[in-house]
Order: sequence, then structure tokens, then C-alpha cells
Amino acid sequence: MAELDTSSGGGHKKGPGVKKGKKLSTRVDLTPMVDLGFLLITFFIFTTTMSQPTALKLFLPDDKITDEPNKAKESGVLTILMGADNHIYYYEGQLKSDGSNFLSASYNGENSIRDVILKKKADVRSRSRDAENPYKDFVVVIKPGVECNYKNVIDILDEMAINVVKKYALVDISDGEAQLVKISDASSQTSASN
Repeated sequence: MAELDTSSGGGHKKGPGVKKGKKLSTRVDLTPMVDLGFLLITFFIFTTTMSQPTALKLFLPDDKITDEPNKAKESGVLTILMGADNHIYYYEGQLKSDGSNFLSASYNGENSIRDVILKKKADVRSRSRDAENPYKDFVVVIKPGVECNYKNVIDILDEMAINVVKKYALVDISDGEAQLVKISDASSQTSASN
């Protein structure tokens, strides 16, 4: 509420010896404005939507029980194994008993996992006889190791999205593959320290 300060008692005479009268000033009471401000703040807090937590969207298969598991052609399968310290290993098809097709890659630079995926996609496409869906037989199996960190798994899933890989699966690593990854990690650490 606004009010006028009328406490001065002077007249309007001019001349020597006459005191000048005080000018009237207005004083605005801001107490109701504070209440209104808090009401507006509470209104906007209750009506806004809070930021939704961001989560990774995974498409999981139906819960229907099938007698026959999903089968893929050996020539179209690429298996990616992840070890400690950002090491990536891969093999195509079945892992040979002597480990001759067990190769290493990196996340970027020379021999990156993206180049490996694109090369395998091109290989599957060249062998495909299906003109409508040439990547039907292309499947990537991702096997994170025990010492693999969460960031590496997300990076590999990002690579699947970047390279438009339609079929991929996160699978537990087998004992033999885990031993092979562990040995390869140890040998790469010793070669890096020399």
C-alpha cells in the first residue's frame, strides 16, 4: 500500500525568514509483494517438471520361452571382448583353439573397433544374397571382462548405435576367453612398460 507522508506543517509562503516546507514523499509498503513473490516461486516449483534421469535404452527380447535359441551364421558373427585399461579384443566366427584369430583393437586411432565393425559389415554385405536386408546375418556379441569398466561398455554400445548395428548382444564371458584376455592384458602391460 502506498501512503503519503504529511508530517510537515509548513505553509506556502515565500520570502526571507520563512522556512521551506518539506516535499511530500511516498513510501511503498513491500510486505504484500514478498508474499506474492513466495506464492509465485511455489507455484513455479510445483508446476515445472523436474529433469528426468537419463538412462540407456535397451531393447530386450520378449519373455516367451523358446526351445530353440537364436542362431546366427558363423560367418556373420563378430565377438568383442573387453579387458582392463581400455583394451579391446575381437575375433570373427568361432574362436580357434590356437587363438590365431584372437586380435586386438583400440577405441580410436589406428585399428579402431569402428574400423573392424565397418569391415565386418562390408564383408557380410558382400556375401549376402538378400537384397532387402543384406545385414540380416550380421551379429555382434559383446563380452565385457571382469576388469572392464562401465565406461568401456557404454562406449561399445555407442559404437553399435554409430555404426547402425541392428543385432548385438551383451553376453557373459567364458572362462577360456577370460583367461585369454587376462594373458593379453598382462602381455600388453609388460610391452608398454618396456
